[in-house]
Amino acid sequence: MRAVVLDEYGDIEVLRLTEVADPQADAEEVVVEVVATALNRADLLQRRGLYPSPPLAGFPAPAPEIPGMEFAGRVVALGDRVTALTVGDAVMGIVGGGSYAERLVVHERQTMPVPTSVALGDAAAIPEVFITAFDALVVQGGLTSGRVALVHAGASGVGTAAIQIARAIGARVIVTASIGKLAACRALGADLAIDHTSEDFVVESLGFTGGAGVDVVLDVIGGDYVDRNISVLRTGGRIVQVGTMGGGRTEVTIGMLLPKRATIVGTVLRARPLEEKIAITRRFVDEMLPLFDQGALAPVIDSRFPLERIAEAHAHMERNANIGKILVDIGD
Repeated sequence: MRAVVLDEYGDIEVLRLTEVADPQADAEEVVVEVVATALNRADLLQRRGLYPSPPLAGFPAPAPEIPGMEFAGRVVALGDRVTALTVGDAVMGIVGGGSYAERLVVHERQTMPVPTSVALGDAAAIPEVFITAFDALVVQGGLTSGRVALVHAGASGVGTAAIQIARAIGARVIVTASIGKLAACRALGADLAIDHTSEDFVVESLGFTGGAGVDVVLDVIGGDYVDRNISVLRTGGRIVQVGTMGGGRTEVTIGMLLPKRATIVGTVLRARPLEEKIAITRRFVDEMLPLFDQGALAPVIDSRFPLERIAEAHAHMERNANIGKILVDIGD
């Protein structure tokens, strides 16, 4: 099969499309013929050698290093103990790596059925960002109807998913974004969209909440946003840190946390044990997946590239020009 392999780390020219052996399913795994995958910030870090993927399922050691953390496709082979799926099923899901390829292997319970309202090729825009946003806002952040969330980088893949999830559960949502992306955030349902280049999100958010503050902050920025996130929290609020685009090191005024009884939670999906990945996937299927066919949730797609142009796709993400997901088409 064809796959994008990393033999070395660096700029986009290290992304090499080549032939590798097909992966083989273990007893509880399935082989998926990939129709599309999608880019994530972690892919850019992995390409630079800053975020290595765990060993790939389906390959003997040493396995090729194939990036890619989400997929949509069709089941083409089953392990001996697979019971929930059949050959031909349309599925989507998250993986630790390996989705920049024509085939991949995944545990059957990490797959999700593709909503009937979503084209199979578009479904690759769902798994990583919607599960990340759901886990951060609802599972770890405790967001519920009537509460308020602040979502940074509101036009990113995670941001566009977070806006929709917050609205779907009856919460209000404030976002930050660059001025050219604010209208898209409002169209998705953001109650307040703040231009991070010219407006102070602390002042604007406190004004929106009448001085009370927000219940949950979903932050992909880090850096000097941390203290400002604490400032905007309601008493008992939570900051869920899912990225560090603005820097992984900063000074934090711990004393600000104490009177607010606030919590900062750091989280990633990729490094979790298989059992935890399965658990959050199954919960997402139960609580969120029906909302796609009800029209409350939908993938947001910025652009798409064929696998042969994977380097262009990476360059597009690095320019930070996208609103929503960048897809990579692999099969039919």
